[in-house]
Amino acid sequence: MTLDALMLSRIQFGFTIAFHIIFPAFTIGLASWLARLEFEWLRTGNYLYKNLYKFWVKIFAVSFGLGVVSGIVMSYQLGTNWSRYSEFGGNVLGPLIAYEVITAFCLEAGFLGIMLFGWDKVGDRLHFLSTCLVALGTLISAFWILSANSWMQTPAGFRIENGIALPVDWWQIIFNPSFPIRYAHMVLGCFLTTAFAVGGMSAWMLLRHPHDAPEAKLAGARTSLSMAMWFAVVMVPVQIFIGDAHGLGVLKHQPTKLAAIEANWERTANMPLLLFAIPDEKAEKNHYEIGIPKLGSFVLTHSFDGVVPGLKDVPPDQRPPVWPVFFSFRIMVGIGFLMLGLSLWSLYLRWRGTLFTNRPFLYAAMLMTPSGFGAVLFGWFVAEIGRQPWVIYGLLRTADAVSPVAAEAVATSLVTFMVVYAFIFGFGSYYLAKLLRRGPDPVETMPGEELGKMPKRPFSVPSESLEGGPGRRALPAE
Repeated sequence: MTLDALMLSRIQFGFTIAFHIIFPAFTIGLASWLARLEFEWLRTGNYLYKNLYKFWVKIFAVSFGLGVVSGIVMSYQLGTNWSRYSEFGGNVLGPLIAYEVITAFCLEAGFLGIMLFGWDKVGDRLHFLSTCLVALGTLISAFWILSANSWMQTPAGFRIENGIALPVDWWQIIFNPSFPIRYAHMVLGCFLTTAFAVGGMSAWMLLRHPHDAPEAKLAGARTSLSMAMWFAVVMVPVQIFIGDAHGLGVLKHQPTKLAAIEANWERTANMPLLLFAIPDEKAEKNHYEIGIPKLGSFVLTHSFDGVVPGLKDVPPDQRPPVWPVFFSFRIMVGIGFLMLGLSLWSLYLRWRGTLFTNRPFLYAAMLMTPSGFGAVLFGWFVAEIGRQPWVIYGLLRTADAVSPVAAEAVATSLVTFMVVYAFIFGFGSYYLAKLLRRGPDPVETMPGEELGKMPKRPFSVPSESLEGGPGRRALPAE
């Protein structure tokens, strides 16, 4: 591997996007989770849901801010490190990114202040509307970003004129062949990321207290864990089904990527499902294969006799790196089945009435806290590395998209990013851990009495002074 300007630019973009994606993957789902909590608060008048909202909205605010900071950097890189890519595809991709800013980011930014600071300053319904619009903004943002990225995977609705891609049909550009299923797969992945993060953090809070602790200390964690696991039980199987449909799309539109995912060298029918192998790109074969006969063809084509493309169908210079794509896909799928196992376990324990007291399950849920982030990251590794050597599939090679900049300049900016990111995200992670350690405020169930103290500032933590706040709502008599 030569550390020239091309390789350093790829490392830098991979580094920044890997940091960035973990925050939208969390906040997209968390915004909708907050909308659900506030809906339950308005529907039932149960102060528990409002307490949970006020706890998780702090996590959302910090994560949202870190996501914005890391996202801005990537936009600049398109001009500094990838100017030829911007020149070739800017007429198509530029408007899509602009639509994301105009329709989504402005919507989020416009109502985020009311969502964070509007309690007791605006009516309950207006505050709920603000939360819903912020959640909608995150979904619209994902819509445009996934549309742009999917166009890079399966370009459509354009023409090439003087070596530049020009738009012809915006409907085909936006709703390109891979976009609908990729959007559904990504958004549901974000929701599951939030569900397992919330469930794992709630399990950790329950493990910190004995199961017979006062209900006021455990109610919030129990409610969060229960809601997260119900969502996972329903949606993990749906995500597996969507992932299967996504695989059929990759087979149709990006056969070489699919061949790399399966480390399949020869076009063949009756292909085994490889559980493990060591791909050897020089020898064009695999070592130490462990597989299930014929099942690979069935999974990929829904027929045991289905023909699966091979890497040898294209010249070596048109193949993606096999090793990272092959293993990243299997890690992602493995995480998905671990999610399924934990979800079914929670369903069994719920039936037994021991969901909140089974310590092995709580430890397993806690260990699964980062599982969604891992699945999203490894999924993106498959999508982006599997597209190589193309930055726009079949049209523009990555090597032809890089800016004419010196390797030293890219190396300097890469090191600078690493230092700055370590500083910013180190403090951000420390603050998030401090908020999580506190957990939701306990809720007293005595009707008509003061329900404790509110933080003096919206993002106060336990060490800071507290004071009572106006507009408290007592629980209805039980």
